[in-house]
Amino acid sequence: MFLSTIRLDLWGLVAGAMQLMAVAFIFVVGLVALLAALLFLRDRLQTADAIRRNYPVIGRFRGLFTTLGEFFRQYFFAMDREELPFNRAQRDWVARAAEGRANTVAFGSTRNTSVPGTPIFANAPYPSLSGTARASPLTIGAGARTPYAAPSVFNISGMSFGALSHPAVEALSQGAAQAGIWLNTGEGGLSPSHLAGGCDLVFQIGTANYGVRTPDGALCEERLRTVAAHPQVRMFEIKLAQGGKPGKGGMLPGAKVTPEIAAVRGIPAGEDSVSPNRRLDVDCDATLLDLIARIREVTGRPVGIKTVAGQIDSFATLFAEIAARGPESAPDFITLDGGEGGTGAAPLPLIDLVGMSIREALPLLADLRATFGLQERIRLIASGKLGHPGDVAWALAAGADFVTSARGFMFSLGCIQALKCNRNTCPTGITTHNPRLQRGLVAEAKSEKVARYASGVVAELGMIAQSVGVADPRDLRRHHVRIVQPDGRSVPMDRLFPPTVTRSAAAPLSSAVAGS
Repeated sequence: MFLSTIRLDLWGLVAGAMQLMAVAFIFVVGLVALLAALLFLRDRLQTADAIRRNYPVIGRFRGLFTTLGEFFRQYFFAMDREELPFNRAQRDWVARAAEGRANTVAFGSTRNTSVPGTPIFANAPYPSLSGTARASPLTIGAGARTPYAAPSVFNISGMSFGALSHPAVEALSQGAAQAGIWLNTGEGGLSPSHLAGGCDLVFQIGTANYGVRTPDGALCEERLRTVAAHPQVRMFEIKLAQGGKPGKGGMLPGAKVTPEIAAVRGIPAGEDSVSPNRRLDVDCDATLLDLIARIREVTGRPVGIKTVAGQIDSFATLFAEIAARGPESAPDFITLDGGEGGTGAAPLPLIDLVGMSIREALPLLADLRATFGLQERIRLIASGKLGHPGDVAWALAAGADFVTSARGFMFSLGCIQALKCNRNTCPTGITTHNPRLQRGLVAEAKSEKVARYASGVVAELGMIAQSVGVADPRDLRRHHVRIVQPDGRSVPMDRLFPPTVTRSAAAPLSSAVAGS
């Protein structure tokens, strides 16, 4: 009797639960039907989207799948060498280097070495047994009051505070100090985050003079002296153009202009920050050289320029002006960015279509510098998608003295190439000023990855140099590199770009002028 009562109670509970579930199911179905009906009416009545108007509700899935397509391609469908701007194989190399893991692979290369333009290094039959080649320090701006003996051939390119979050900049600063490399501030001014790690800094002066501007935007000599008073600031770089947006100034959305960033830049908080397309005080080679001399005199530091080649002839006119004035008027360095360079925000036509590739422009500029006998006077820094050892080795062979990378170091910070740099929603905390997202980026931990990545590039650069038979990576020459042609054969790079003179035998300045 007792057991029968328990069974009846259990069945009653089950029946009651089933009734509640049925009511809940009907409620949910009804709610979904009501929502679908409202969406149907909204889609049918709206006039902005033809797909949703013709196919109410169902048409919404097109936008969803388009948005998710980027995610599925990156993680499931794209092959290791397919993605742009950087493929999975390239990102994985940086990740392994940043974590200090062995960067060896098994079975064979997944790279298609028959693609035209692929560089192939010519190994020596009897390479040195004395160990991996290493680059020696090289002085920049020997004629400045405070020259800079740059210790590393590979350094961090310009990324401004504002475009990057403060923990990202702190991690780069700390990592650069550990690795013994310089960090370029980018055009956003000098922040406490840049100084936090104690690394060498290159202060970049953009077209809006952020950080060294008067209230009306002009260049302020008093602020220049204040920046130069920091012993960490080793050089000044005048940015004329950058690869991701040649011909257009920097753009920082108002959502990213926090009070802290506004104070560093010297601009109003919460407003879009747009730099001019070019410097207002420079309209020709003569005024550019005047500005270089002025900043060098005020700061006592080496001063150079950053630009993108549109036509190599423009550098010829600059070098001719230098020849007329004398070599002491020359910039101490030129940072040449390629049209393939990156940026946090830029119009698509500029990213895709404007500016010469670094692969074409660098050897041409190096030859022109040699023709005018300015190899020892002007150091050449290459930038623009050169974040791997082979890229750095190619640039040195083409004529560069130094190489800088921005996106390579972003990958070392944990960048997943989400392509949201311009939306303040970066999921890794690198390019956002949302405190919740920044919480994921711990500067102390990421700084070690930055240092290990830089050291990994330098080590494998030395390995390539040793394999071709040179003791210093800067001894790489064009005959050490072969470039794959459309017919599948490779030819020495010195046949495609015959060097004007050897790097060790620069032409006298007077004879170069006579021949120009």
